[in-house]
Amino acid sequence: MSELNETHDSARKSWIASANAPDCDFPIQNLPFGAFRVRHEGSAPRIGVAIGDQIFAVGAAASSFDGLAQKAAAACAAPHLNALMAFGPPAWSALRLALSRLLSDPARQAAVQKYLTPIADAELFVPVKIGNFTDFFASVFHATNAGKMFRPDNPLMPNYKYVPVAYHSRPSSVCVSGTPVRRPLGQSKGPTEHAPLYRACRNLDYELELGFYIGTPNPLGEPVPIADAGARIFGFCLLNDWSARDIQAWEYQPLGPFLAKNFATTVSPWVVTAEALVPYRVPAFARPAGDPAPLPYLDAPGDRERGGLDITLDVFLATEKMRAAGEKPLRLSTGSFSTIYWTVAQMVAHHAASGCNLEIGDLIGTGTCSGPQDDSRGCLLEITARGTQPITLPNGEKRGFLEDGDEVMFRAHCGGDGGSVRIGFGECRAVIAPARTS
Repeated sequence: MSELNETHDSARKSWIASANAPDCDFPIQNLPFGAFRVRHEGSAPRIGVAIGDQIFAVGAAASSFDGLAQKAAAACAAPHLNALMAFGPPAWSALRLALSRLLSDPARQAAVQKYLTPIADAELFVPVKIGNFTDFFASVFHATNAGKMFRPDNPLMPNYKYVPVAYHSRPSSVCVSGTPVRRPLGQSKGPTEHAPLYRACRNLDYELELGFYIGTPNPLGEPVPIADAGARIFGFCLLNDWSARDIQAWEYQPLGPFLAKNFATTVSPWVVTAEALVPYRVPAFARPAGDPAPLPYLDAPGDRERGGLDITLDVFLATEKMRAAGEKPLRLSTGSFSTIYWTVAQMVAHHAASGCNLEIGDLIGTGTCSGPQDDSRGCLLEITARGTQPITLPNGEKRGFLEDGDEVMFRAHCGGDGGSVRIGFGECRAVIAPARTS
C-alpha cells in the first residue's frame, strides 16, 4: 500500500488556477486519469489527467519526463489505461510524481501549456478496456434492508458475514457517464398475474456503487494474499449498476441476476488512483460484537488498520419536468464508503482465492453503498420500500422507481473540510430513455 509523499502535500498549488479553487474536484493532489479527445475532432481517444477544469494530454507530453515516468507517459498515447497499468505500481507512482512536479512548476508552464484541453471541449470515454466485470454485495446495511423486504425474519443469508458475495456481470454493456440508458425489456410476473409477460421494465432502479480497476494481474491457480491485494488496485471510479427490479424478482432464482443487470452499467470517466486516496485511508468497518471474525485468508493487520476509505457518496435526481423548469437536481441520499462491511482488499483476495486469474483492466463493483441512516440508502428499492412508499419531489411529482426522462447523478469526494484537500470523482450520470417498442 502506498504511503504519503510529496504528491499529497496540501500546500502544493498548480499553475492552472482553476485547480486551486477549494471546491474543485481535480486539484493537483488528485490527478485522475481518463480517456478523451477534443469534441468533434474524430481522432482516436488518448489518456489524460484532469487538473482543474482542464485535461492534460499525458502521452503527448512524454518527452517532458525521463526514466520510468517517461515510459509510463508514452503508454498514455493509447486509448485505454491498460498499457499504463501493465507497467506496474512503481511506474504509476513515478508518473504521478512527475506530473505533480510539472503541473506545479510555473517555470515549465510555457513549454507544456499546449497539451491542455478544457474539459468542456472534450469527449470522454470508458477509460479502461474491460475484460471482466464482477459485482459484489459488500454493504451489510444494503443487504439487510433489501433482505427485510423478502425475508423479514431472516434478512441476512447465513453466509453473508463469512464470505464476500458477488456475481459476474457483463463488461460489454459498461457505458461512460452521459450515455443514455434505455429501459430494458424482459420477463416479469406481478403478484396477481398467473403467468409472466415479456415487457418493458416497470421497476427500474439505480444502485450507488464504488468501482475499482485491477492494475496488477495474478497467474491462473495462484491466489492473492490479503496483505498484497490492495496494492493490485490501480484506481477507483463511480459505478451505477442499473437494476430492473421486477425482472430481477422473477429471474434471479436459482442462479442470480441476468437480464435485470446486463443491459447497462454506467461508470464515471475519471479513475482516481489508489495513491491519490492514501490520505483518506481509515480503519476497516468495525464489525459489531458477536459477528464472526474474517477467516484468516481475509484478514491482515494492515487491512484492519487502513482498509477503509473515507469517501462521501451522493445521489441526485432530476426529472424531465425539473430540468425543463430549470430546477436543481434533488439530493436523494448521502453516505460514506467507510461503512462498507467488506474492504476492497478482501474483495480482491476472495475473488482470487479459488485461483481465479484477475486481469489488467478488470472492473470490480462494490455493490450498493448504503449506510445505517435512512438518508444514506443507495437505491430506490430501499428508499421507497420496493415502491410501496413513493417519495414526493419538491415539484409534486412522485417516484417509487425511475420514469423515462429521469436523470440520475452520482457524485463523490474525500476531504474538503477541516483544511484537508478535496479529492473529487467527477460525475456518473445518465438519462433514462424509453424502451424500444419495435
